[in-house]
Amino acid sequence: MDWKIELIPVPVTDVDRAKAFYQRVGFNADHDHRVHEGLRFVQLTPPGSACSIVIGDGITEKTPGTQEIQAVVADAAAARRQLLDAGVDASEVEVQPWGNFVYFRDPDGNTWSLQAIESRPNG
Repeated sequence: MDWKIELIPVPVTDVDRAKAFYQRVGFNADHDHRVHEGLRFVQLTPPGSACSIVIGDGITEKTPGTQEIQAVVADAAAARRQLLDAGVDASEVEVQPWGNFVYFRDPDGNTWSLQAIESRPNG
C-alpha cells in the first residue's frame, strides 16, 4: 500500500502576507476558504508537487517560524535564480556529496531546503 504525503501545515502570523509570498515563489493557490469564524483554510501547492501546504487561521498550534520542509528540485542553481527573481533571500548553492541545496525562509521564518540530486532510489 502506498502512503503519500498530502498536506503539511505551516504556521504563519499573517495569512494574506504568507499566501502572497508563496504565490510569488510560484505556488498555486488551490483553496482559500473560511470554514467558520476562527478557521480559514488556505491550501497552496508547489509547482509539480503532489503534496501541498496549508496555512490559515485555526490550522495548527505550532509556533510560526518552527516548520522545516525539504523539497526536491531538478536544478538547485535554477531554483535559487527563481527565488531571487521573486525577491526572496536565498542561500548560495551548497554542494554536498548527496546533492546540492538551496535554503530560504518564508516571512515568518519557516525554513525550506531545496535539494537537487542526480538520481533518487525511489524515482
